[in-house]
Amino acid sequence: MFTYQRSYRGTVQAVILDWAGTTVDYGSFAPTAVFLRLFEEQGVTITAEDARSGMGLMKKDHLRTILSRRVVAEAWKSKHGSSASEEDIDSLFERFVPMQIEVLKEFAEPISGCLEAVQELRERGIKIGSTTGYIRSMMDVLAPVANEKGYQPDVIVCPDEVPSGRPFPWMIYQNMMQLNVYPVEAVVKVGDTLIDIEEGLNAGVWTVGLSQTGNMLGLNQEEFNNLSEDEQVTALMKVEDQFHRAGAHSIIEGIWDLPLVLDEINNKLANGERP
Repeated sequence: MFTYQRSYRGTVQAVILDWAGTTVDYGSFAPTAVFLRLFEEQGVTITAEDARSGMGLMKKDHLRTILSRRVVAEAWKSKHGSSASEEDIDSLFERFVPMQIEVLKEFAEPISGCLEAVQELRERGIKIGSTTGYIRSMMDVLAPVANEKGYQPDVIVCPDEVPSGRPFPWMIYQNMMQLNVYPVEAVVKVGDTLIDIEEGLNAGVWTVGLSQTGNMLGLNQEEFNNLSEDEQVTALMKVEDQFHRAGAHSIIEGIWDLPLVLDEINNKLANGERP
């Protein structure tokens, strides 16, 4: 008995990029700084690790992730007399939104190599989409400033514009519809968090993790450059291992290496491989 199975043998048609830590805001500091200040206002001290724990999620879900961490949950209960409720989360998120919007313009600088990589992709005829953990009101502030600095994707989809944000695949599918791109084998998702990888895998597209410039490492460019070569290698290997375990198809240090990865994916597609 024989069965017929279609196999896409074309090239990559679209790349869907994350924002903070991937294309702008080296080290993904904008959300971290605001979460630290938000909890400080509530009389609860959290660490940068706590603040980064839910990075990539829609920011309300990010808040839930932080509050679910044992030390944070205990500190909240000690200060407020009970565990954080949904009403508390609603109140925190309502306060968080204007705080985040207030600082976003300061974190709109494209990461080194981003503009060049995007230009090369455009020269290849590849469309540029984007997904994010930021809601639309935040992107309405961040995107115009990034545009002034030279970065503008073709499509921006936010988690409050689809039924659910990451790790659900809906933002990726919405990008594909707006970009008029299919099949999923022709799409590559790029991000700096494990939830980015999960989003891409759930959508059935190729996934690429960034080890140096994002939330997983959590250093700005100067801090990374000040590490010794051995320290850099060790730090990056630790991040890369987490991406491997999460199922990323490829891992690069920064977006500047993305064109090379697309060459590799195109070769796999030509051989009939799928994500």
